[in-house]
Amino acid sequence: MAEQSGKSWLAFPSLRGASVSWRADVVAGLTLAAVAAPEQMATARLGGFPPHIGFYVFIAGSLAFALFGASRYLSAGADSTITPIFAASLLAIVPADGHGYFALTALLSLMVGLIVAGAGFFRAGWVANLFSIPVLTGFLGGIAVHIVLSQAPSFLGIGGGSGSFLQRAGGIASGAGGTNPLAALTGLACLATIVAAERIDRRLPGPLLALAGATAAVMVFGLEGKGLRTVGAFAVAPPHLALPDVNPDDIGKVLGLAAIIAVVVMVQSAATSRSFPGLPGEMPDIDRDFIGLGAGSLLSGLFGAFPVNASPPRTAIVADSGGETQIAGLAATLAIALVAGFGEPFLRHAPEAALAAILFFVAGRIFRFGVMRDIARRSRPEFLLMLATLVAVVLVPVQTGVALAIILSLIHGLWGATQCDLRVFERLPGRTVWWPEDPDFPGERLAGVKVVGFQAPLSFLNSDRFQRQLVEAAADRGLKLLVLEASAIDAIDYTAAMGLSAAIRLCREKGVDFAVARLESLRARTAFARYGVVDALGGKERDGRSRFYHSVDDATRALAPGAPVIPAIPARQA
Repeated sequence: MAEQSGKSWLAFPSLRGASVSWRADVVAGLTLAAVAAPEQMATARLGGFPPHIGFYVFIAGSLAFALFGASRYLSAGADSTITPIFAASLLAIVPADGHGYFALTALLSLMVGLIVAGAGFFRAGWVANLFSIPVLTGFLGGIAVHIVLSQAPSFLGIGGGSGSFLQRAGGIASGAGGTNPLAALTGLACLATIVAAERIDRRLPGPLLALAGATAAVMVFGLEGKGLRTVGAFAVAPPHLALPDVNPDDIGKVLGLAAIIAVVVMVQSAATSRSFPGLPGEMPDIDRDFIGLGAGSLLSGLFGAFPVNASPPRTAIVADSGGETQIAGLAATLAIALVAGFGEPFLRHAPEAALAAILFFVAGRIFRFGVMRDIARRSRPEFLLMLATLVAVVLVPVQTGVALAIILSLIHGLWGATQCDLRVFERLPGRTVWWPEDPDFPGERLAGVKVVGFQAPLSFLNSDRFQRQLVEAAADRGLKLLVLEASAIDAIDYTAAMGLSAAIRLCREKGVDFAVARLESLRARTAFARYGVVDALGGKERDGRSRFYHSVDDATRALAPGAPVIPAIPARQA
């Protein structure tokens, strides 16, 4: 994360370096608009909103991010990752066709905006690391399943279902016999068009080509009169800024959901910014991007719409189309505004099956089968973790499933922190360098001396494991000196310090001297003194020597001079 020191947060970093002609950015912006327009319509309908509201979300997100964000390429707007989460959660509170649903969604957007922007102001970019890759892959896979289930009725031209995953899946299975052939054919043709365009050149606006072609076919052949369901007429009113009509009790209803949506937005936006870093040597400013996205959700909420998120595929379109700054996003905003203002006479004839096909394609992109296969090949435990996340997001209510995904990711990280083991070090033959033992390249040791290292920060998570293994290492018969090689210990908390001090005192009681070598971290050295580890080591002994050394070799020469050298036994023979 780059610190933009010396620059005001109103300095418009996403626009820096824009050329006078803006030609490349304008071309990229028009390409972005061609791809975004049908996706924004489909995502709005996925969230229970009229299709043009997706345009307003895109306008709010793109405009705010261009002004306050940092990434040159990031495309913000309505996104299919978060839409199923808030839609399913809010539908459990209020019906989708009522004023209360739209008011709660606008309130949710404001709260998400405050949380995300606040995270940026307080430099909480670390929140973006709450999802490990296996958990994120499982989470996205679960969201993809929800998208497919929600859009299958429109794709097949059958009645929609509601309720849990099993209820909706059962409803689709029972109604599949009444599939409307015209709807299914339209959906398949649109999906094939999008896939073909993607394979030819992902800069081609496949969703636009599919939607425009299907809509033109409806108008030319009168398919609405033949049973093909379309979007229908919708009133397009210019957006105006207003607070949602809610009461204070509603804040408590959506607070937890807002926190979950905010975390997902931060995770996805950070991944997007890091994937498209900008100019050579230009590091992404994740915190600044959070501010831009948070401002987008705030503006979207004041428009009466739903939260904004970063879109990796649309961001890739900007980069691949030659965009250089967020001028591309502003050009796309202008194009989308024109579509929103004048496109309703054409868009009212858009088939629902075509919009469903667009979302099917989006679901296919976020269902990362290749990543799943790679995880399964490389790590069976993490593959099981990924499957558990996917199943949780699919089977339980979406909000609960996302919360479980976050919890599983944290447990995964905590478990990894507790699995570090004490390593025995050996001296490279003929050298003064001590290195963790290697079964293929055995080194040498010193009689009566053992050198060990713990290659992780010390905290309450691994303190008991570390203390137990340290005491076991000191129990060797004939041991006179135990040296802790501490180059990897960059931090230690109170619990771990108390455990280390107890282990040092136990070594002393057994007649084993104890020393610390290569404690390089200033933070760790300060903690050693503050928490009493230095006192446990004896501070400075009567001869004026400290038990801290710059190298293992210094420690062994000072505390075990003349110790005989013995070859190490290879681990495979031990």
